[in-house]
Amino acid sequence: MDWPHTPVERLQDFRPSFCPRPECPDHQRTGAGYRFRRNGSYATRRRVVPRFRCMTCGRTYSRQAFSVGYFLKRPELLCPVAAGLQAGSAHRQLARTLGCAPSTVTRLSARLGRHSMLLMSLARQALQARLDEPVVLDHFETFELSQDLPFGVATPVGSRSWFVYGVDPAPHARTGRRTAPQDTRRRQRMRRPTRGGYAGSTRRTLDVLLSLAGQQPLHLVGDGHPAYTQATAKHDEAGRIQLQKFPNPKRGPKGSPRSDEAKARDRAMFPVDLLHGLLRHSLAAHRRETIAFGRRLNALCERLYLAAVWRNFVKGVSERKADRTTPAMKLALTGKPWKWKEVLSRRLFVTRQKLTDLEMLLYRRDWTTPDLPANTRHHLIYAD
Repeated sequence: MDWPHTPVERLQDFRPSFCPRPECPDHQRTGAGYRFRRNGSYATRRRVVPRFRCMTCGRTYSRQAFSVGYFLKRPELLCPVAAGLQAGSAHRQLARTLGCAPSTVTRLSARLGRHSMLLMSLARQALQARLDEPVVLDHFETFELSQDLPFGVATPVGSRSWFVYGVDPAPHARTGRRTAPQDTRRRQRMRRPTRGGYAGSTRRTLDVLLSLAGQQPLHLVGDGHPAYTQATAKHDEAGRIQLQKFPNPKRGPKGSPRSDEAKARDRAMFPVDLLHGLLRHSLAAHRRETIAFGRRLNALCERLYLAAVWRNFVKGVSERKADRTTPAMKLALTGKPWKWKEVLSRRLFVTRQKLTDLEMLLYRRDWTTPDLPANTRHHLIYAD
């Protein structure tokens, strides 16, 4: 995976390899030969920023156009906000620590989530036709705004590498016992789009995994959820999918010995169970008892993409054994663990990456929560 580790702001002799203007013919350039010329510079409090002129479209731009902090007043907050969010801090806690407004942390969280989507897409492009391990699939259960609005999130994880291959939400109706007031309140809520629920989420996840497998069969491990069987059987390439089921067995009281079925299930599903445990532990909005719950599905998915990047590129597979090998290193995507400054070393352009339809929906923040009076979209012109 071709990714520069030095932040673009620190490069003394930066040379652009394509035009950052989406309307320019050289915006999609991938090889050498891009023609530009230097066009002066401007000074900030910290450094001198060079400017360039594209010889194809004639437009000018600066080195800052290739930075994740493009158009930010306080770009120095990006790394501490990313680290704080992943360490379990809520937005107001981070704002008090960093000396900024809580809305600043919220906006930076959304930008970090969009950058993580593009980085995950770049990693999947590097893994095209290279998926040669079983993938463990399970849905991470959470809710948006209220427990009346639950949804699952498909989290496919490599069984050997523990690499998280994607995130896909699956809104569904509230289950379990409900009191009469809770049922009345649920019926009064506005209908929200489910986009297929569990089955639709599983089908989209299978599309992504099959594209990574190339012509090889896909070995999928699940917990026996009926949506996995349904989505696999109805898929256009069902013949290439080998679904292995490990249903959740009945368990005794806490601390009681596990049955052989429970041991087999836990052994097969361990990579995704471990990921879900990390998400519960590390993300403030997903703890069992919290007041930092997420209010919008789109924002929660942005945070989960950031967590997936942290799991894949920053965190080692094991802390008990002091093993700093990351899942991305196991797949030969990187040669060493990344730090947050390396994750944020370059700006990725949505016009140059291949996002899925669902990811584009989340990137533009077009997946709305109807019960909220306002759902901010992301349709900027320059800071795309």
